[in-house]
Amino acid sequence: MRNIYYSIVFLFVALAFASCKKDFLDRTPSADLDEEKVFKDPALAIAYADNAYNHLVDDYARFNAHRGTTAQASDEAVSGNTDVAVRTLNQGLFHDHYERGGAQLNDIGDIWDRSYAGIRVANTMLSKMAGIPWTDAQIQAKTPQRITGEMYFVRAFLYFELIKRFGGVPIVDKPASIFDNVDIPRNTYQECLDFILADLAKAVIPDALPDQYNASNYGRATKGAALALKARVLLYAASPINNTTNDLSRWTEAATAARAVMDLNLYSLQASYSDIMNVASSPEYIMIKIRPPRVIDGFLLDFVMSPGSGGAQGSMNPTQNHVDIYEAVKKNGAGDIISSAPITDVNSGYDAQKPYDNRDPRFYANILYNNVSWQGRNMGMWSQTTGSTTTYGADFRPNNIIYSATRYYCRKMWPEVYVRNATQRALFNYIFFRYAEVLLNYAEAMNESGDLQANRNLAITSVNEIRSRAGMPGLPITLTQSQLRDAIVRERAVELAFEDFRWYDLIRWKKAKEVLTQPIKGMDVVRNANGSFTYNVVTLPTLYQKKFSDHMYLYPIPRREIFKSNGILKQNPIW
Repeated sequence: MRNIYYSIVFLFVALAFASCKKDFLDRTPSADLDEEKVFKDPALAIAYADNAYNHLVDDYARFNAHRGTTAQASDEAVSGNTDVAVRTLNQGLFHDHYERGGAQLNDIGDIWDRSYAGIRVANTMLSKMAGIPWTDAQIQAKTPQRITGEMYFVRAFLYFELIKRFGGVPIVDKPASIFDNVDIPRNTYQECLDFILADLAKAVIPDALPDQYNASNYGRATKGAALALKARVLLYAASPINNTTNDLSRWTEAATAARAVMDLNLYSLQASYSDIMNVASSPEYIMIKIRPPRVIDGFLLDFVMSPGSGGAQGSMNPTQNHVDIYEAVKKNGAGDIISSAPITDVNSGYDAQKPYDNRDPRFYANILYNNVSWQGRNMGMWSQTTGSTTTYGADFRPNNIIYSATRYYCRKMWPEVYVRNATQRALFNYIFFRYAEVLLNYAEAMNESGDLQANRNLAITSVNEIRSRAGMPGLPITLTQSQLRDAIVRERAVELAFEDFRWYDLIRWKKAKEVLTQPIKGMDVVRNANGSFTYNVVTLPTLYQKKFSDHMYLYPIPRREIFKSNGILKQNPIW
């Protein structure tokens, strides 16, 4: 941690508040200033505080520049181009992952560095608040209280990002000077949890965080965001990885926290699911980072877009394992869904040779598959052999890393308007918190807080609200606690697909070893002479298979931090 706390950078706004239409983070500091000058000028101090937000995780593809996500680490997807940052994580070589993959571009070294750097900003700001010469207008607008609440929120958020990966970490609650010893031992998980909850309690005191902001301030913490973070924090604390004795009171606390967000009556599910990431505002958004319409660059060109559609590397490839989670549905004569069941249910109506017919509508919003209409053509993931000649669809080539390894592409991260050499663009927001997650958190916590029908009824109601938005039939009230648990696991996988949840869900449930050691599969598609297709599920080559051992439930602390600490900072077991 020495490199973080001995590097103190003070910044200011070069183009101070040039346009009220810009996101507030576009107005953060951009040049070095002396600390005394920063905190004697309220405008510069506010800009300094805004910089804390830049240390939050705020985009999906971050493992290696723009080509890797936790989806590819879990069973949701594989990286078609076998990128080193994702491949080493799949193989359990976590140390190599953060060293070879680039310490600043992954889920281990980068998170450690950016979190403590952001904590440093929050600590410094909190320590300077009383000495800033606030104007009368700022005092009347309660700007000091808002900034204080934001700093407590950001610090809590960053500590949560640390403990969900590493377990207990060193707690630093004030800025360190160059004379302070920054080599300090780790606190326990419980101590870190208590510290986070204390910060969140300070963030939601009256007159601190507001209920909402105008559009130019989207991304700032609100009271709802702080309560949503508390609900997520307590859900993780109640989960098997951190609650080895299954203390039911922890689940009750998590349910109560999620209920507090619901009881604000500020949020609701938006009408449509298919554009959940692509709208400027939504009643479902609790906290987002607006990602303005992107040019076709790294994220799109080199990550999700099929080469057949003008992409360079379509490396975000959903697995058959993920596809199989979506339920099969039956419809009435009017086309309404009247029943659903897992595809493994012999009565589900699932047809392995028509695998994409009659599935949960969210499947069509999340996955691009063979022969689906997309951007004015049908996606082609097939091969066809006639005599000695084999031809291929536009979106597939065998043993070619720029095409999908599974014969699926990720629709959720590829808005249809994005066509190579076209000018039309779409928003692609990063969602910190949305209401559907809160409902799922509440459902899970209620179901686990005791095997009571009343608890299950409340849990089922919350899940069914989400299913209803998707056009899916509700879960029956006859489900047992175990059956409802399985349904919630499935619902989280579908509803929150590719949104940075599945990997951490498997970790906190301690299901990662069970799930990730199963064969990772894709689909083989053969086009027949008459134009029909034959589908066969296949196991992917060894390169795409994943390894997971018990010690991997916690990430290793970056070795450079261990080496620098003179034996004070202890590594996680086995690493």
